[in-house]
Amino acid sequence: MAFHTSIANNIRKIRKEKNITQLDLALAIGHKSMSTIGKIEAGLENKHYNVEQLYKIAKVLEVDICDFFISHQKG
Repeated sequence: MAFHTSIANNIRKIRKEKNITQLDLALAIGHKSMSTIGKIEAGLENKHYNVEQLYKIAKVLEVDICDFFISHQKG
């Protein structure tokens, strides 16, 4: 799994566990729509989060930014 994909998957998992919608997350980090979040989570258009976005997302989700980098791969 690609590095950016792993981060996006971890964020999506945490976001869903906390019952936060893509739109709510997008608005909280300064986006006007959820399209960027949706594209990142879906792995479309080679989109990924930058460091500033990761910092903001960690604050919104109330987690340590390191949680986004934990690998859940088996093997």
